[in-house]
Amino acid sequence: MAQTFGLRQPSIVDARGAWPSGRGRRAGTGARAKSFVHQASLALVWLAIATSGIVFSEPAPVDALTMGLIVLLPVIGLVAISEGLLTYLSLWLAAAAGGLVASVFAADMRDATVFTVISLYLYLASFVFGAFVAKRPQEHTRLILNAWTVAAGVAAVSGLIGYFSLLPGAYELFTKFGRAAGTFKDPNVFGPFMVAPLLYLLHLVLTRPLRGAVLPLLLAGLLVLATLLSFSRGAWINLALGVLVYGYLAFVTAPTTRQRERIVALLALGLVMFAGLITVAVQFEPVSKLLAERATLQQSYDVGPQGRFAGQAKALGLAAENPLGIGAHTFTSVHHQEDVHNVYVSVFLNSGWLGGSAYCLLVLLTIGIGFLHLLKASPVRPLFIVLYAAFCSTAFEGLVIDTDHWRHFYLLMGLIWGLMSVPRGVLVGNAERPRRYG
Repeated sequence: MAQTFGLRQPSIVDARGAWPSGRGRRAGTGARAKSFVHQASLALVWLAIATSGIVFSEPAPVDALTMGLIVLLPVIGLVAISEGLLTYLSLWLAAAAGGLVASVFAADMRDATVFTVISLYLYLASFVFGAFVAKRPQEHTRLILNAWTVAAGVAAVSGLIGYFSLLPGAYELFTKFGRAAGTFKDPNVFGPFMVAPLLYLLHLVLTRPLRGAVLPLLLAGLLVLATLLSFSRGAWINLALGVLVYGYLAFVTAPTTRQRERIVALLALGLVMFAGLITVAVQFEPVSKLLAERATLQQSYDVGPQGRFAGQAKALGLAAENPLGIGAHTFTSVHHQEDVHNVYVSVFLNSGWLGGSAYCLLVLLTIGIGFLHLLKASPVRPLFIVLYAAFCSTAFEGLVIDTDHWRHFYLLMGLIWGLMSVPRGVLVGNAERPRRYG
């Protein structure tokens, strides 16, 4: 098992994480020369992630770009495929197989099959992005997180412009049901999308000199406000848990006492800023009214025979009685008026015991092996903690919402597996020079 998850070295780099001698280097320099195709491919990856927050309808622009990258990146050699990543892909293929079998029993076989094909696309994209970061762990992970931060910033600004009607027609375009949705069609996805970029911004605040930390801190406050105004209870839980997990892991793995002090100071400042945002936000009557309504643990649609909780109990019974599954969308079209609102139960319905078990096993392996992986010091560990904390909080949110087609969930999981598949010797060989904190 240890060999499977990253101890076998990919052949594309030597033990120091460098290109083999004389390959891809400029004459007379130690710098790696990147071809036009290489640079264009990196630009396409950046563009795909940077546009991943524009989801007014589906398929979205990011889907067309991602489908191209699924083919392009392996063809031009911008991936490093290890045994660990092949294991990862195999489990996803098992989940897809379960979904296709379950589609036979669906109320609408065509609809269920399309749903499973979309799931397969997300599985393949997750695998390819994982192999992409395995190729150049720090460089490619930073590229993706930087692009994701741009996407979150655009979506957040759009959501705030719409919510406060700062431009004509913006409210109708960027809000849904009186809640900020930005460039998303659903505020329940808009809010959680902000979590990973927010944690990355906190990482930048911790690793930059004080004067260079101001902009990331301000942008982090913007993302928090946008998440708050999404009025998504799941997003609030996701955000709070993500920050707590990140803060704890960053603290216990900090290399110096000074950095631990900086983490504590940052968390204290964050609490003050959050309290200030809440104080200002509740001064607006629509905000305070909806905030009070959404902050309750139970809504009217949660209880009763047709409510969320009754539906989940019904879904559990159906999952137990149908080992091959009932197919996607069958639960809402035949058995209940609402979705299950629990991704783990939902996957067992959509993909049977095979697909559901593969999905749950992947989540558990990502959390368990990921935790063991972050215990090992490496230059990429701070970025790994960002991804890991965001994944854990999103996986937890899956208990209260169906996240099985959230693109950023699969992106997070793929990046984590990609980094776990990189031999530690390669990571150490690619170490950055130590940063100075001030």
